[in-house]
Amino acid sequence: MITQSDKGHIFRALHERDDAFILPNPWDVGTARMLAHLGFEALATTSAGYAFSLGQLDNTVGRDVMMAHISTIVSASDLPVTGDLENGFGDAPEVVAETIRLAAGAGLVGGSIEDASGLPGEPIYETNFAAERIHTAAEAAHALPFAFTLTARAENYLHGKPDLRDTIHRLQAYQEAGADVLYAPGLTTEDEIATLVRSVDRPVNVLMGLRGVQLNLAGLSRLGVKRVSVGSALARTAIGAFLRAAREMRMHGTFAFAEEAVGFAEVSEFFKQ
Repeated sequence: MITQSDKGHIFRALHERDDAFILPNPWDVGTARMLAHLGFEALATTSAGYAFSLGQLDNTVGRDVMMAHISTIVSASDLPVTGDLENGFGDAPEVVAETIRLAAGAGLVGGSIEDASGLPGEPIYETNFAAERIHTAAEAAHALPFAFTLTARAENYLHGKPDLRDTIHRLQAYQEAGADVLYAPGLTTEDEIATLVRSVDRPVNVLMGLRGVQLNLAGLSRLGVKRVSVGSALARTAIGAFLRAAREMRMHGTFAFAEEAVGFAEVSEFFKQ
């Protein structure tokens, strides 16, 4: 049986290859099993995708509930799993460190900590404090008895501050604080991404699945990106199909949506033991 230590080494090695790999984001056991069956090499949880499945907003799921969810995703396959740990479920660095330890206990071999505060007036932590949080998280991660890959996220672009210079400055600080992977969700152009990659000395994760962005895995690899995740995009794609079908029934009384539905037998194949 593959161990957590094995998974940690496998996941770390994916970031050391020449080409980027896709890190898809399931939101429940079924989607995790299907992604594993399709041949993906690792998985990442999505806080938003899971929250939506509960009928909640993103960043409203408590830490205990999220850790229980993470355990179910980890148990769904033998793939390494990294977790969307939001801002660590608290401001204080010691809270963030405890979140890393709990995440490892839930079976993760990696996790991301973002610098978004959740406060309307000041949505992004001050840089030095954000770096202190990453430093404490890195100490906790690197004290574990297996390779735990810590990703530091700079959230400027998701909070109305598309400032590449500040974003790079932040990620450089997080790199020095001990992060293993760097991530600035919301970058959409080759120039932005290439500039970030050239400016840091850690593997870079890029978010895809964004409207109007036509970049692909091969192109991102050429830019030096090592990892591509899609956040809540898969969950929102599924929700979009559901809403189109529901609206068709409600507004027109028709059922044409069924023509695009996956067959019962095909779905069942994924779940055969």
